[in-house]
Amino acid sequence: MPFVFRCSAVVSVLFGIWAASADAGEQSPIAIGSRLELFVDRLLIESLQGVELKLHEPIKAPRAKSPLPVQHMMTVLRDGKKFRAYYRGSDPSYRGEPHTGHPGETVHYAESDDGREWTFPQLGLHEVGGTRANNVILAAAPPFATNFMPFLDARPAVDPAERYKALAGYPGPGDKRGLDEPGRGLFAFVSGDGIHWTKKAEAIRYRPEWRHAFDSPNVSFWSPAEQCYVCYFRTWTEPDRLRSISRATSPDFVSWSDPVEMKPNLPGEHLYTNMTSPYFRAPHFYIALPTRFVPGRGNAPQYDQKDVNATDVLLMTMRAGSTHYDRTFKEAFIRPGLDPAQWINRANYVAENILPTGPNELSIYHRSGDRYVLRTDGFISAHAGYEPGELVTKPITFAGDELHVNLATSAAGSLRVEVQDLAGEPIAGLALENCVPLYGDGIDLVVRWHADKLPPSLAGEPVRLRFVLQECDLYSFQFR
Repeated sequence: MPFVFRCSAVVSVLFGIWAASADAGEQSPIAIGSRLELFVDRLLIESLQGVELKLHEPIKAPRAKSPLPVQHMMTVLRDGKKFRAYYRGSDPSYRGEPHTGHPGETVHYAESDDGREWTFPQLGLHEVGGTRANNVILAAAPPFATNFMPFLDARPAVDPAERYKALAGYPGPGDKRGLDEPGRGLFAFVSGDGIHWTKKAEAIRYRPEWRHAFDSPNVSFWSPAEQCYVCYFRTWTEPDRLRSISRATSPDFVSWSDPVEMKPNLPGEHLYTNMTSPYFRAPHFYIALPTRFVPGRGNAPQYDQKDVNATDVLLMTMRAGSTHYDRTFKEAFIRPGLDPAQWINRANYVAENILPTGPNELSIYHRSGDRYVLRTDGFISAHAGYEPGELVTKPITFAGDELHVNLATSAAGSLRVEVQDLAGEPIAGLALENCVPLYGDGIDLVVRWHADKLPPSLAGEPVRLRFVLQECDLYSFQFR
């Protein structure tokens, strides 16, 4: 009997409420408590008038003096004040066929104190190219160096010897339908320091109904929102054979649920990677930065010319526990850009994890060695131009007595907020005319009414929020 894991009943009920609330005509209040809410989906939005959702493209930061190398299969994570990076390399002395999963593939380690400038410690763990003076943490371990994707386990009371975990494995090329043999799936790895690793048992088996799978980054993490481990991994759709994404969950990183196809592809669209991870300020949101693979464009030097392609990076999101991605914007999030090198075969990938590298800054690491930056929470905003507009939420319940917002206005712009009852009438003292206009640019600004704080009696009661914006971008809000 196949193992099937269900996340906790509380989480299931919570996400059931969210899903029901999203159905047309359903007005059950959505419990947001004191969670940070982003505008990356439309779950909380009931109406927009003179306001639109706006996608904000990351900006390439100045090139570091000591950047990460140009490599695939990269993970960047943060452990306290230390940034750690992992990426695939190759033994220069390897003389065999350079196929995926070959014995010369290696995994390398780098670290940083600021997430900008990187050092490459000589670890002395493996002899590669005739020397141990290198930063290699995994060598002569086919096929696990192909897509070794570590994460820092955030599960409470995790065994210190297993603070770091990873999944890795490559099943080999070709059509493998009908094969049901062990060893072709993803294997678990654990580590206490992120440098010395121990391989454990096969975790997610290859399934005989799959033509192909696992041949790109397969990312996993502990989800505090779902209270389980989650893995998003490469599969292919049938019969159209599009590169796509599936998901599985586990309570212990040993036994995994039956995979679920996420089906995020638009018609004819290949999603080469998924790069899904919880957002650090709001872990009930998962942010994904998949690579979109477009055959027949660009160039493929040193490859078979039938493999010519161009790539870019998309933005997808989901709420924890969902079995589908939200694609509020379907166009590219990071374009290839002016550099001709970014228009060649498989040039545009980003690392797993979006990390804070300053109080107001997020960093996204590109395989080119470049770092892209974005404002904190700055993926998508509710935006109004010169003419005022408004956004009204669906009924919500909250916890707290202050409303905090992340916004940017022009010198003439502003944000005002009205708290309404379920009938759409303003609550006494919290009408639009009672709100002190908020302007400026800040990650954490407090909305004030003449009564100052929200009445304690409102916490837990269903209300609507009416945001009135002028020359304003509103990125997120949170009750505290």
